[in-house]
Amino acid sequence: MSDTPVIGVLALQGDVREHLIALASADALARPVRRPEELAEVDGLVVPGGESTTMSKLAVLFGMMEPLRERVRAGMPVYGTCAGMILLAEKILDPRSGQETFGGIDMIVRRNAFGRQNESFEAAVEVAGIEGGPVEGVFIRAPWVESVGAGAEVIAEHGGHIVAVRQGNALATSFHPELTGDHRMHALFVDMVRAVK
Repeated sequence: MSDTPVIGVLALQGDVREHLIALASADALARPVRRPEELAEVDGLVVPGGESTTMSKLAVLFGMMEPLRERVRAGMPVYGTCAGMILLAEKILDPRSGQETFGGIDMIVRRNAFGRQNESFEAAVEVAGIEGGPVEGVFIRAPWVESVGAGAEVIAEHGGHIVAVRQGNALATSFHPELTGDHRMHALFVDMVRAVK
């Protein structure tokens, strides 16, 4: 049982339940994280989709912003999907007033780049390091990555735009893999957590 990593899902807002299910199916012990003391008990963290501005403000309100930044800087594995990708970026183009990020990936992200809610779509995405064919990605008001720094590795593109990036122990996707029943992205993240546990 000691090889089973404990992975939290930041449960301030967004599609928390779906990530908990996906992580459990990828052989992790998954639990919601809302407070610094809960963050201290996990080996890795998923930052879910949702509304990035709201999540940023709630992280400050719940006293999570600085503890999160410290854990990410210290090398805790972290995986951000959609809004979570925005929160892991070092820089956001056109950020909302007062919006902060946790950082962790040297990338510049454009919010809502793929369009509004009614322009949401699904697409098959080839992800480097994922075997078994393309991953089915759900794009909902999704961001894309405008550019990455030297330390960040682009692992997927869609329509000529960067939609998945990895840097050290940090992973981010524009899309929501937790909504598809294909848990290979979560399995990749669980392996990343296990490697540093």
